[in-house]
Amino acid sequence: MSENTTDQFFKNTVLGHPAGLFVLFFTEMWERFSFYGMRSLLILFLTASFTDGGWEWTRENASALFGSYVGLVYLSTMLGGYFADKVIGFRWAVVVGASLMTLGHASMAVETEFSIYLGLVLLVFGNGFFKPNMTSIVSEMYKDRPEKKDGAYTLFYMGVNAGAFFGILLCGYLGEKVGWTYGFGLAGIFMFFGMLQFWLSQDIFGDIGLKPNKESKAKAEALDTDKRNPFSPIQLAAIAFSSILALLWLINDPASKISGGKINIFSFLGPNGNAIAIVSALLVFILLLIYRFTQYSKITKEKLIAVTFFAFLTIFFWAIFEQSPNSLTIFASDYTDRVLTGNWSVVFLVINSLITILPLVIITGVLILLFKQTFKLYAVANMILSVSFIIIWGIALWMLTKDYYTAGYLTLSDSTLQALKIDKVTTALTEVPATWFSTLNSLFIISLAPLFSKWWESKYNPSANLKYGIGMALLALGMACVAFGASGIEAGAKTASVSMIWLILVYLFHTMAELCISPVGLSYVSKLVPARMIAFMFGVWYLAVAIGMKGAGMFGENIDKIANEHGLSYFFWMLTIISIVVALFSVLMTPIIKKLMHGVR
Repeated sequence: MSENTTDQFFKNTVLGHPAGLFVLFFTEMWERFSFYGMRSLLILFLTASFTDGGWEWTRENASALFGSYVGLVYLSTMLGGYFADKVIGFRWAVVVGASLMTLGHASMAVETEFSIYLGLVLLVFGNGFFKPNMTSIVSEMYKDRPEKKDGAYTLFYMGVNAGAFFGILLCGYLGEKVGWTYGFGLAGIFMFFGMLQFWLSQDIFGDIGLKPNKESKAKAEALDTDKRNPFSPIQLAAIAFSSILALLWLINDPASKISGGKINIFSFLGPNGNAIAIVSALLVFILLLIYRFTQYSKITKEKLIAVTFFAFLTIFFWAIFEQSPNSLTIFASDYTDRVLTGNWSVVFLVINSLITILPLVIITGVLILLFKQTFKLYAVANMILSVSFIIIWGIALWMLTKDYYTAGYLTLSDSTLQALKIDKVTTALTEVPATWFSTLNSLFIISLAPLFSKWWESKYNPSANLKYGIGMALLALGMACVAFGASGIEAGAKTASVSMIWLILVYLFHTMAELCISPVGLSYVSKLVPARMIAFMFGVWYLAVAIGMKGAGMFGENIDKIANEHGLSYFFWMLTIISIVVALFSVLMTPIIKKLMHGVR
């Protein structure tokens, strides 16, 4: 039997899946630690006052930069996917991406204007090389086991969110409570650990992800009997035109707002130059996509149309879901009562301790299971992984110690305070960090992902359209909760003291929505797309995500305008209605899309 069949990877399993999946699990975990850790701080850093070490930007300008940054992060996956497919292979793409991101976080930790912008640029390109190729390796490992792909992607997504949870919890805490530099810097340290662990364990993937050569290209072409459809010079020119125009728009949109119009690449197009530019880019791309679909064989064409349909729905999902680090973080910071006293202080400290320690125990348990299967062959990689977990445990315990001391429930001597680098306090206070609420999303995913994985593998597995419909309905329910909670806030109010329960509920429902849509969407891309197009089509998928991310920023830019005129609740009700409409559209399209998928579940 060939050494690169699926059976090879299933010889040594962890929780019923190949050990290699969990190497990717931990690599992706540290990358998401760094990405979400920095992301949770960006809006707060940009809008914080000068005295608090921030840049004192308006919410509109901060949201504009944030939207373009996260949009470019996902748009850059097109470039990373292409280079991995054609030039350097999945593995080198992951290493290059991780290296660039490590440098990016280090640059942001310096905190000068130049270093912050340089850091964001490095993070954009680093994510582009890293992100699509991790999922491509997962897809290759399961190419002969399609029935296990949904479960594999859900477990992989559990690793993603374990990293996001600890990144937001620890980087967010250090950034808010200690200093922005510490939050940004910690993100880079663990990206570096993730890169080393992946590189030293790479042999576990067999021949998957190696640099393409003549033999591998010929083998891939022999296995792929689909009709070829090379790009013509005119089509390449159209791609270049729409890509460059979209890229310039993503850069120019925040630049023109932040500079007050002094920087405006599209000023020659008039006062609506930005809108004209992006609409032109989208029209050219859509027309090219429609033409390209007509050139494929019937079955491939219809499957690609199905992928495009789900990508379209994904735009709306992310535009609303990604209010988490934007408008929902602003809501947590300025409109939520986060100071706790008496019994509520004790309750929070206990809950915070449990949600910090228990996930660490669970993930450490997975780490031990991986060690049992791989330590003899990959001892150095496992040792590096061990060191990273020792550091995480240390920081987590330090954070909890500081919280109990600050709240007045723990007495520490001056020498101990000095040794632990904890500032002495005279007034007991328990204040929940604004970034803390974002950790709930990751915590709920860690808790619920196994249940959803079992659901997808059972006979009650819903159709693709129904999954999207359920997901968007849950998204609407979450937004309805925060809209209801904000109903007492008057128009124009800059602060309020709303109960924390509304944010807790919104993250619960949004987490369930994410589990219905995000990992499942990735799974359908891998099932419906021909092997030779997999990395590129993952890039196309992330293009849709990029549009959604920028859409989230554009929604966030208008929060003050809408809140001042109609009230903050009106803003969230708008997002609720959009989610309901998309949910109904998905369900109504079920018969058509089912036919286009040709039996793929």
